[in-house]
Amino acid sequence: MPIEPSLVSSLTWFAHIARHRSFTKAATEMEITRAALSQHLKALEERLDVRLLHRTTRNMSLTEEGQQLLDVLQPALTAIERAVEELGEVHAEPSGVIRMNSSRIASRLLLEPHMGEFLARYPKLRLELVMDDGFSNLVANGLDAGIRLGESLDEHMVAVPITPPLEMAIVGSPAYFERHGLPQSPADLIRHNCLAYRFTSSGAIDHWTFAAPDSEGRKLVFEPQGNAVFNDDDSMLRAALQGVGLVRHIDLCVREHLDSGALVRVLAPWCRPFPGFFLYVPSRAQMPAKIRALMDFLVERREQLVSPRHPRVAAEDRRVKRRHGSRGRTVSGQ
Repeated sequence: MPIEPSLVSSLTWFAHIARHRSFTKAATEMEITRAALSQHLKALEERLDVRLLHRTTRNMSLTEEGQQLLDVLQPALTAIERAVEELGEVHAEPSGVIRMNSSRIASRLLLEPHMGEFLARYPKLRLELVMDDGFSNLVANGLDAGIRLGESLDEHMVAVPITPPLEMAIVGSPAYFERHGLPQSPADLIRHNCLAYRFTSSGAIDHWTFAAPDSEGRKLVFEPQGNAVFNDDDSMLRAALQGVGLVRHIDLCVREHLDSGALVRVLAPWCRPFPGFFLYVPSRAQMPAKIRALMDFLVERREQLVSPRHPRVAAEDRRVKRRHGSRGRTVSGQ
């Protein structure tokens, strides 16, 4: 049986009174008189033929029936309020603070180069970056969004790709290769000075994983045993540019040095594409305008990262888009 429109307003008044446990506080919030609010409640109780509140001159409490009604009303009204807010934000200018978590490498690659453009486009936004190389629970840490590699995200996370698929590139300087020669397979790396990266979060050394270019695609794992270990990718990269040894880094991060000839890539056929960086959020439901603005901006930047010099990566990116759609995965929240 359809509910009468007049009953909806009375139920809303009751929910406000019950939440505050006070006619005075509820009346102040709703900007009506205490007497008018009392009349609304009295009319509702008469309509339902049940007492909803115990009232004395000093105290107020819910009856069993009142608590039962509030338990149903409260989540319903909250959902309605959120839906109204979301509709109101559709054409609203994004504003407020975006607290987001990112690894250092993702920030340097994807956020810092474009931060000026993003904040100029949305002058009412304020960005707060929390650098953390470990995975962060957004809800528990009070964050709005995060950036991580796709392989580290739970399959039920709400996430969109903000880079094309990536590859790990083995690189060294021309001077280094003049002294030590070019490795033809991962087995040759035992004779090279391979510089290691240690994860800050776990303390583990990053192993170099390869996949054979033949049809079997067997995997090989190599532990770098060079004369230097880093926990900062920029420091590691500077050592490679100085000819200290070989490093393993994300291809996008070394593209500029490869284009200039400052670094040379080896073993490319042994390095397979993998899912790139994703922006992940707690939930797609009731997504604030500020988060939608950030998501759309980073997706725009993704298109600029596809290099025409790497057709295999571009083809893989097209396969990802067909599989997940242009906005990536939109499944359940965290």
